[in-house]
Amino acid sequence: MNRWRMMGPPVAVAAIIAGNAAIVVALWLQNGLADVRDFPSGLVSAGRLTGLLGAYLALVQLALLSRLPALERAAALDRRVAWHRPAAIGCIGLLCAHAVLITAGYAVGDRIGLPAEIGRLLTGYPGVITAVAALAILVAVTATSARRLRRRLRYETWHFTHLYVYLAVALAYSHQIATGSDFVGNPAARVYWTCLYLVTAAIVLAGRVAIPLARAFRFRLRVVRVLDEGPTATSIELGGRRLDRLAVRSGQFFSWRFLTRADWWEAHPFSLSAAPDGQRLRITVKRLGDFSARVRSIRPGTRVIAEGPFGAFTSASRRRRRAALIAGGVGITPIRALLEDMPGAPGDIAVVYRSASAADVILRDELNELATRRGAEIHYLIGEPRAPSGDDLRTLVPDIAERDVYVCGPPEMTQATRATLRGYGVPARQITTERFSL
Repeated sequence: MNRWRMMGPPVAVAAIIAGNAAIVVALWLQNGLADVRDFPSGLVSAGRLTGLLGAYLALVQLALLSRLPALERAAALDRRVAWHRPAAIGCIGLLCAHAVLITAGYAVGDRIGLPAEIGRLLTGYPGVITAVAALAILVAVTATSARRLRRRLRYETWHFTHLYVYLAVALAYSHQIATGSDFVGNPAARVYWTCLYLVTAAIVLAGRVAIPLARAFRFRLRVVRVLDEGPTATSIELGGRRLDRLAVRSGQFFSWRFLTRADWWEAHPFSLSAAPDGQRLRITVKRLGDFSARVRSIRPGTRVIAEGPFGAFTSASRRRRRAALIAGGVGITPIRALLEDMPGAPGDIAVVYRSASAADVILRDELNELATRRGAEIHYLIGEPRAPSGDDLRTLVPDIAERDVYVCGPPEMTQATRATLRGYGVPARQITTERFSL
């Protein structure tokens, strides 16, 4: 029964997505399939289907990553991100296929070359230019998420680029309603398609705007103190009212928006670096990008909007009496919070902290104090590689296959450590990781 309850909400979300996809296909069957008379019309009809499904997948992605609390409860962020990536590739693939099939079908039917047909479509059909612009935007945004390019982009640039997706979806809608043969002369289809866009817009506005503003008014978060944590990191303590009613656990994260002149327009995901006590919240930021370099100048009293909490990187996933907490770089912050209040007797918890250099180790004094107080083992691994090797883990935590294991760090380190753990015999169900962004 417990297994079914855990699987139920994700299955319900998937069923809603699949059900609406079936309706979209039914719209095409009602109109597009009936128009197939020959090879050119078959190409055009296939293009209409791929266009409908591609546009629908774009809406699904906006809804899944809207940060709506109900969706977070139904399917944690890491699960939704896992859905998002193949959906993004599928969306772009379908929309590109739509453009190619429609153009080729009309070119063959009109018996003219592709360049001439492209010119005719751009100048003779309303909304085609906006559709081309929407597709170009989506392709560009998807390209920025490719691993090699993502590593080279500042977070602020990557985040700002993704805001153009909303513009692309709006442009695509105007094209679909103006020229889509599945909607022209079919009021029921137009109403259904419009409702899909309106419901998606409502979900996004609720998750991204209305709920965060309501929570900001309720909890009145403000910066209380800004503290240097050595040469590479800064901690920010936040206070507010009724924080004891904030349903947050150690290991979870928020998307933080500091209402300063330079930073109010963008939100950044940071996990708590101390266990929540109902009075204060604390995050610790490593100085890596433009925003993280500015945090030292944030003044006490600055208002803060926090979206969340998000994530399942908590002790609620514990199955075994003993646990191993493995961190890389700034991934130590949720590990430090877990070490503070994770259930366990002396000897039940082991921490392995990999850092590129001794100067990059943050919160060392707190970690040592907590380890002493909790009777936990703590091991610092300084230098490359960024992921603990199997030999490291065998030496430091000999019974690791018998423990629940929590891993947090850069994506490459997390993936490598997970593979090492699986090779060492740790079942997947005993490994907990977290994704803090796309």
